Amino acid sequence: MFRFEVEQMCVFENLALSRGYRMISGIDEAGRGALAGPVIAACVMLNQENIPSGIVDSKKISDARRRELLHAIRETALSIGIGIAGPEIIDEVNIYNATKIAMKKALDNMTVKPDFLLIDAVKLYDISISALSINKGEDRSVSIAAASIIAKVSRDNIMIDLSGKYPLYGFSSHKGYGTSLHRESLFQYGPTEVHRYSYKPVAKVHEIWKLKKQR
Repeated sequence: MFRFEVEQMCVFENLALSRGYRMISGIDEAGRGALAGPVIAACVMLNQENIPSGIVDSKKISDARRRELLHAIRETALSIGIGIAGPEIIDEVNIYNATKIAMKKALDNMTVKPDFLLIDAVKLYDISISALSINKGEDRSVSIAAASIIAKVSRDNIMIDLSGKYPLYGFSSHKGYGTSLHRESLFQYGPTEVHRYSYKPVAKVHEIWKLKKQR
């Protein structure tokens, strides 16, 4: 039985246990709304008898707290898988399908294979195990909340690394999201190879820069 300080966060996990499933994992993603960088998914199989305290939706806590919890989750989880879909895949198949690709990669990268998945919002039909899609899953499942933390910090680290390669764009501060700083940098310097050209703000700037080069 899953035990956590917020009992409501274990309802779906314990329901799956009651139906005979044993290796239950949560999946969530980070980066769907960004203008640059990859979308990243994490799949987390918590140890039901040793769940770190304080796990919540990654958006509700500070970066420092997320990193503390990431360490605690890594220390106690039975398995963690990460999946990445880069901007070129996002542009090719759209963000929703790219998210599903990242989620399937995360599942494939699990060293301990789940027999039941709790997924935040997205529905994965073409997988070989049972799954349940939950709207606002980060608030309703401790497994999905844990996955949201792993996905968020993993993606943030990638964007911080990209900031070193593209220092003019401020990726370390906004992580590729459409802040005023990021949009100003886009207009001033043009989109990079890590931007998502299928997103309207990037596409508009790309057209402007193509016209500039033709002059």
